[in-house]
Amino acid sequence: MAEESFNLLTSPWIKVIGLDSDEEKQISLGDLFQNAQNYRRLAGEMRSQDLAILRFLLAILTTVYIRFDANGNPYEWLELDSKSWRPIDNSLDDDTDDIQEDLLATWEDLFQRGSFSDIVVKYLEKYAARFDVFGKQPFYQVTAEIYDDLTSKKIASGKGTVAIKQMNRLISESNNSPDIFSPKSSSQKNKIGTAEFVRWLISYQNFTGTTDKTKIKGVEKYSASAGWLYGLDTVYAQGKTLFETLMLNLVLISDFSGEYGSIIQKPNWEFSSQADYVKYLLEKKAPDNIAGLYTNWSRMIYVRWDEEPTVFSTCLPKFDDDAINNEIEPMTTWRVKDRHHNTKYLSDLGKKMWRNFGLYVPTEADTQNADMKPGIVNWLSLLKDEQLIPDAHYVNLATANLISDGNATSQLPAAEISDDLYINADILFDLHWTTKIEDAIEYTQQIIKYYWGFANGLAELRGIGDKRDFANRLSEDFYNRLNEPFNNWLIDLDPMQPTTPQILKWEDEVLLRKVDEQVNAVMATVSPKEIIGKHEDKNNEKMIKNIFILVNILRASINKYRKKLR
Repeated sequence: MAEESFNLLTSPWIKVIGLDSDEEKQISLGDLFQNAQNYRRLAGEMRSQDLAILRFLLAILTTVYIRFDANGNPYEWLELDSKSWRPIDNSLDDDTDDIQEDLLATWEDLFQRGSFSDIVVKYLEKYAARFDVFGKQPFYQVTAEIYDDLTSKKIASGKGTVAIKQMNRLISESNNSPDIFSPKSSSQKNKIGTAEFVRWLISYQNFTGTTDKTKIKGVEKYSASAGWLYGLDTVYAQGKTLFETLMLNLVLISDFSGEYGSIIQKPNWEFSSQADYVKYLLEKKAPDNIAGLYTNWSRMIYVRWDEEPTVFSTCLPKFDDDAINNEIEPMTTWRVKDRHHNTKYLSDLGKKMWRNFGLYVPTEADTQNADMKPGIVNWLSLLKDEQLIPDAHYVNLATANLISDGNATSQLPAAEISDDLYINADILFDLHWTTKIEDAIEYTQQIIKYYWGFANGLAELRGIGDKRDFANRLSEDFYNRLNEPFNNWLIDLDPMQPTTPQILKWEDEVLLRKVDEQVNAVMATVSPKEIIGKHEDKNNEKMIKNIFILVNILRASINKYRKKLR
């Protein structure tokens, strides 16, 4: 039986971890915004789900604090409707510098007080009806009347449904492709409580895929959205508490020129009805504000609640993302070449954040492309410049991505990538330091290229057919063994000490020690065949190649490269 009401403001549904314990609990939206400082982090079923919910929470905060200051007073430069609290006029007559000054003051006041003000819950109470899962305008869904009016397949036909086990990204199972490694038994895969359903509903709108084929009727042919967040190489900031995480990612300064973005926020629940919102999405216009993008739907969904929910899903069009820049979408890396956001692929599995350091932070080599760095990093840099982030503050940049299987007709999730990068803020926003770190990473990559050559020669000695694959696997194993020592080295960097000795500690001590460990591991299992080696002709001369020759070539190549750079 359907429940009479499940309102996200008052019903517990968000999974969190307590600050003073490892206890997991479920809380409501109201509890979260009143007590975010008392929780360590979100604790949903997956980190990618946590990211989708984090962005949903940020859409609320961005909307509120671009209209009201930390004390709950409307800004003088923005006239609000007394009933809806929506801006009456989208044009801004005040000086942009004055607006930015007010917004930064709001951020600083909130950060210093250590908690959100009551205005957030008061705003949510204004829109409480839109946050009820079973309401007349149900949360992140449409009514049966709207669904039947717009879709090509009626509810009565029973077609166009998506199983719960497909929405649950721990399973992601279609009826045609069972997941034999599912964490739930077959009889339980479609069983779900309302709280968990809400978490997966928000996640599904962000990470959808293209397995379902039902479309809106009577409109020009369109490509279905796979979920906006699904196509990003995400990056965001993590704090010591949930409050700090929300604050660090609360980007209040945006491009006010109107060319790319608008200061006026409009999340999906502020449209007059779900039908109006769906019609807006059919225009394929890219959202021009953060709240609109963070709450963007990829599917028009109707849920029939019986013993368990039956989900009817209709594809919504993919919007034109050429107008999206790093201020409207601050949580992704960007490609300089075509000024487009990056996407993670299966080939990126195992590749940690430090190996792509230059994608996340500016260096001296790309000062002309600051607009191609993640907006969240630019925002954190602004907070540091304004001395709103404490000195010696450590920044935790994080990523969480669901990776598609690469099949264009389904785009089912095949894996999740998540990682963290800890670094001192004084180093992160110092071009001299970031350039030296990027140089050290390029140095590391060159050393591993030499190691790849060593592994390729070893494959030849062993008579392995696919030498390239063998060398790739050994090189990737070497990278994996560098993850922990590199991150430890990065954390230990001291901005108050000279740069060069600290960089050389990685290049000449830690990295070379790891090279020795890798070589010694190979030598410990060497066979007589590899010791004896093989003869080969080179420049009409007979030469012998064995494991000792390969080791000597590797060490000589590294030493030559080091001397060249020094």
